[in-house]
Amino acid sequence: MQTRHFEDLKDKRLLNRGNSILNRLFANSIYSIRQLASSDSEAKAMYRFFQNNNVSETAIIKNMSSNCVSCVGSKSVLCIQDTSEISLYNHKNRVKKDEFIGTINSSEDGGLGFFIHPSFVVDSQTLMPYGFSDVKIWNRTHEQNKVQRKHKDKLVPIEEKESYKWIESSQNTKKVLENASEIIIIQDREGDIYEQFCIVPDKKTHLLIRAKSNRILQGKQKLFEHLSSQSLQGTYTIDLDGDKRRNVKKRTATIEVRFSKVSINGNQYTDKTLPEEITLYAIEAKEVGENIENPIHWRLLTTKKVEDFATALLCIEWYTCRWIIEEVFRILKKEGFNIEASELSQGKAIRKLCLMMLETIIKLFIMQIAYDTEEETDPRSCFSQEEIECLEFQIEQLEGKTEKLKNPYKSSDLKRYIWAIARLGGWKGYLSERKPGITTFWIGLQKFTTIMQGWKLFRDVSRR
Repeated sequence: MQTRHFEDLKDKRLLNRGNSILNRLFANSIYSIRQLASSDSEAKAMYRFFQNNNVSETAIIKNMSSNCVSCVGSKSVLCIQDTSEISLYNHKNRVKKDEFIGTINSSEDGGLGFFIHPSFVVDSQTLMPYGFSDVKIWNRTHEQNKVQRKHKDKLVPIEEKESYKWIESSQNTKKVLENASEIIIIQDREGDIYEQFCIVPDKKTHLLIRAKSNRILQGKQKLFEHLSSQSLQGTYTIDLDGDKRRNVKKRTATIEVRFSKVSINGNQYTDKTLPEEITLYAIEAKEVGENIENPIHWRLLTTKKVEDFATALLCIEWYTCRWIIEEVFRILKKEGFNIEASELSQGKAIRKLCLMMLETIIKLFIMQIAYDTEEETDPRSCFSQEEIECLEFQIEQLEGKTEKLKNPYKSSDLKRYIWAIARLGGWKGYLSERKPGITTFWIGLQKFTTIMQGWKLFRDVSRR
């Protein structure tokens, strides 16, 4: 795992400023430029960076992708995709309505904002995050509304439809991760597009998508009924957390697994240059039991060959990793950076800030996953040498008198310093307790930033 920073912008000064902003975003975990900057002059420099036309979205995404590629190498990876809207409607009187923002249809008058569609790459075995292979960011026009899109001519080529984002992002991922040994692209129901199944897969690239449509198969039988009629291949159990807010109780779910090889067809609007029929593998994961509210019932389509229970179970486990992209959006928006509250007034500046926040979020996931794996991770993937030195002093203060409250990790392992951040975030430090989560790291990083400022001040004064 390498240190995450930008390496390629038009101007060296812009490059240095960009990396400085990345570091500040990680350390401060805040959307406000005023709060990120240590002085008025630095705040002005940050504003100029985001408004500078020499810092393009394409250049930022290219640097993000480069970081991802350098970490992936020849590994087997999962590429998790989804779309989220960034609403700026609460700032409609302040944000300039330029070509970088438009309607998002979140209210009767069309809303205001833009969309992001990231491709988040993680290791297929350890789930260690490697970064973003691609990020598509776009906006609709201010005049475009839901009714216009709903009645859009179905004969329009897929390349001209907004749903092409799924195919485009998958193709871009294949291109940049050409050295990966295997790529499993995971998408929710929106990705269930016939054209994508025809275009994207190859020998080492597979799609794993939750079925949206109850397609008609050969023999006029429907997909969902066909899956349910297959013989039971095996069962497994999984512990599900409760949710007091939704009155959902904690439970152990028993899941039945069925699968089948199926052939699906295009429709009358499908590009005639594509195959009329393609072969896929369908998997059903169905929770069984009595009096279960909202039971699990997934139907997955994949281009990966599924001929035994172990492979079907692996695909189901991979699909459960889709929650990771939801966590990314949660941290990006209201429960984290709160990008939608940005005080920036230009759409292009907010979009660039959004991309840099995404790159920063990778470090938070590295901290979470690294703490959950036995393998060592280089501390420099998240912290500078000066920050590591400061954290070493913090560890001395945070350790308890008993062995159970001692930091058990080596200085060569990122977990040693994550332990300190988690303790600052309110974690008690007992290994027998539930492991710290991203929210705990978030709080700990904010406290550490204040400590780091005092550390630097002390060192500067003591050197005079």
